[in-house]
Amino acid sequence: MITVTGSLAFDHIMDYPGRFSDHIMPDKIHQINLSFLVTTLKKQKGGTAGNIAYNLALLGCPVSIVGSAGSDFAEYSEFLERASIDVSKIKIVENEPTSSAFIMTDIADNQITAFYPGAMNDAETLSLNNTKTDLVVISPNNPKAMVKFAKECQNLGIDYMLDPGMQLPALNPEDLKMMIANATILIGNDYEISLLKEKVSLDEQQLLTQVKILITTLGEKGSIVQTSQKTYSIPAAKPKTTVDPTGAGDAYRAGFLAGYLKNLDLQICGQMGAVAACYTVEKYGTTTHTFTLEEFKKRYQENFGEELKYEV
Repeated sequence: MITVTGSLAFDHIMDYPGRFSDHIMPDKIHQINLSFLVTTLKKQKGGTAGNIAYNLALLGCPVSIVGSAGSDFAEYSEFLERASIDVSKIKIVENEPTSSAFIMTDIADNQITAFYPGAMNDAETLSLNNTKTDLVVISPNNPKAMVKFAKECQNLGIDYMLDPGMQLPALNPEDLKMMIANATILIGNDYEISLLKEKVSLDEQQLLTQVKILITTLGEKGSIVQTSQKTYSIPAAKPKTTVDPTGAGDAYRAGFLAGYLKNLDLQICGQMGAVAACYTVEKYGTTTHTFTLEEFKKRYQENFGEELKYEV
């Protein structure tokens, strides 16, 4: 069983048919006032917890969500239940809407995101005590909840993946150091890992003395999985088409963890993450794709030239 903590949100996804960089004047960076005319607007079910849990469920992993949502969450909750996700630990906050993300993507896959937390503000009242699980995912959420969950995992002796992501600026260095200490897996994209190193004044080797596995995702360039003994270079898998990159990182996390809980080699875990990411970039939205285990294995073999020995 994997327990996923993090945001539950509705994603409002927009496409801008140009490049943001063409409209940002370096000498006016201190005074930005921009408006972009977008060509699409779609509302989708998302949030880090929902995205990761959905992809884990597609891979046949028993998964539960610990999170908070608003009074408008009923349809989303039913969707998660149909995907065989345990939603019994999702708290409904009646006087607040579910979190909302407003995500604008340009033609170079750069993104600008605004996030309204709504019911997520209540996540700090939740607890992992009395939770029976093999691993907890601590993904972007109410910062106070993230700190609380890390402390609880450490006190309870539960392995956890730390994914501070978009909440890195909101987490203070001392809390980050505590959260990193004894984390089983630390994951972020190359920008996030660089920012994290700067905030906690630790270099790569120092991080690897505190975490078992360090994962740096590199978008279309793949990912790097590191332990104190070995570095694995994971190539990106090839999507059939690229429609929307939103949620690719969450899918990668699910693919990696599905292999990790089966004690597969870390190279294989990373490659499973790469394949999972392909499915979401081929569709608008983060939970609009689907695949069977056999389809996943076929895609894995097409990309990496070997059979994936993974069974539910």
